[in-house]
Amino acid sequence: MTRFIFITGGVVSSLGKGLASAALGALLQSRGYKVRLRKLDPYLNVDPGTMSPTQHGEVYVTDDGAETDLDLGHYERFTGVPSRRSDNVTTGKIYSTVLAKERRGDYLGGTVQVIPHVTDAIKTFVLSDIDDEDFMLVEIGGTVGDIEGLPFLEAIRQLGNELGSQRTMFIHLTLLPYIPTAGELKTKPTQHSVKELLSVGIQPDLLLCRADRQIPDGERRKVALFCNVPYENVIPALDVSTIYEVPISYHEEKLDVQVLKHFGIEAAPKVDLSRWEFVRGRVAKPEGEVTIAVVGKYTSLLDSYKSLAEALTHGGIANNVKVKLDWIDAQVFEKEDAAYYLENVGGILVPGGFGERGAEGKIKAAQFARERKVPYLGICFGMQMAVIEAARNMAGITGASSTEFGPTKEPLVGIMTEWLQGNTLVRRHANDDLGGTMRLGAYECHIKPGTLAHEVYGSERIMERHRHRYEVNINYRDRLEGAGLLFSGMSPDGLLPEIVENPDHPWFIGVQFHPELKSKPFEPHPLFTAFVKASIEHSRLV
Repeated sequence: MTRFIFITGGVVSSLGKGLASAALGALLQSRGYKVRLRKLDPYLNVDPGTMSPTQHGEVYVTDDGAETDLDLGHYERFTGVPSRRSDNVTTGKIYSTVLAKERRGDYLGGTVQVIPHVTDAIKTFVLSDIDDEDFMLVEIGGTVGDIEGLPFLEAIRQLGNELGSQRTMFIHLTLLPYIPTAGELKTKPTQHSVKELLSVGIQPDLLLCRADRQIPDGERRKVALFCNVPYENVIPALDVSTIYEVPISYHEEKLDVQVLKHFGIEAAPKVDLSRWEFVRGRVAKPEGEVTIAVVGKYTSLLDSYKSLAEALTHGGIANNVKVKLDWIDAQVFEKEDAAYYLENVGGILVPGGFGERGAEGKIKAAQFARERKVPYLGICFGMQMAVIEAARNMAGITGASSTEFGPTKEPLVGIMTEWLQGNTLVRRHANDDLGGTMRLGAYECHIKPGTLAHEVYGSERIMERHRHRYEVNINYRDRLEGAGLLFSGMSPDGLLPEIVENPDHPWFIGVQFHPELKSKPFEPHPLFTAFVKASIEHSRLV
């Protein structure tokens, strides 16, 4: 019997519902329960695939090829449970489903309305694709009071009635702000937020109260009294030094105990937080530090590279060092000398991206790393720019470019029109819609023995997640390898370059996929572990 925990947020956005959901999932998992997490997003986009990362943060990609909200990355990193296409839905996707049914006549001439048709579609999504999970945690995006979130709140209210309190629980994440002039934490915003939730028929069973300091007992009792919640279910959610301390902090405040108590589980299995204690210890007391430059184009909002930043942290955990990130806008290298920014860093990472802006700066970063023997990791677009740099400066193909930037006589990178996904041939056209038309999800890569990539992975066959529309042109392989750039990883059919490296360099790898999407604090990705290690060794030389 699967139990459902619905997590809502109030007062302000960015309180950390995704992290709270992930941490609770990790706690329940640490007690031996099987968990799964889902996200209901109220925005009208069908998925975040066409949204600018500077508006909404990174697009997280699942193994089965869904472009999803970045919170699913938190879910995977904290629980290790691979997310699926069925774990993220938006208002746009729900309405698309409802309207498609209406066009087919599935509603038999009835008037299509938000209630019951839209809410029924939401409930169907919540209850679908469930295996034998003990707990399904469902996060509702946005803030209570947002007009676009009302259908989702109505849907989970109905589920609360239909499934009963034995199988459902409502957790509300809220804020207790500290007012310096008053010298105290204020409970009124939380009271108003709960009142807003009550207005749509949902009485929260537990309150997670974010605060930047200890919550006095009097304030907790006040919140309990005015919000109609038992005192022990008013749980402090205090600021911590690292997000990987959140599960431990929540356990110390008895969040998992109260959740299990709500479901009548008094004699729950003992919690095992040993792996979180290990991670916290490594983050709190590293043996050293290393600086890595991230040369990107979306550095104005660091959530654009959320999984990347966390994967580098995981690489630091594996090597017991603190990884300091120097975020650099790629465009500065188009006007200034790269050496000014890069000569003292341990490693250089060029991440993915779309469009021509900043491309020349990324190419110069790759050139600096190659010529100065600085460890380099190019991801997706970062690999493509490294290949173009090698073509121009190693193979003498001075006009090397990408068709993403416009027509070119030397298309070192070009748009893909067809590729194999398993045994299925997938076709795309240059004029297709942008949404959902890329090479998405997990694909196999064959690695050449004796290469750096093979040493890093310790395997000749790997599966990694992709999100790209352009690919390195295999027709240039012989000329590039003749100049010294090795194609060390290829698709199973040998047509799509997956990994390139420079054998004459201490550590220089470009990958077409996104390894950061599979890294976890207790299972760091081998590429990031090896890259951070190489960066540490280089730092000792500079």
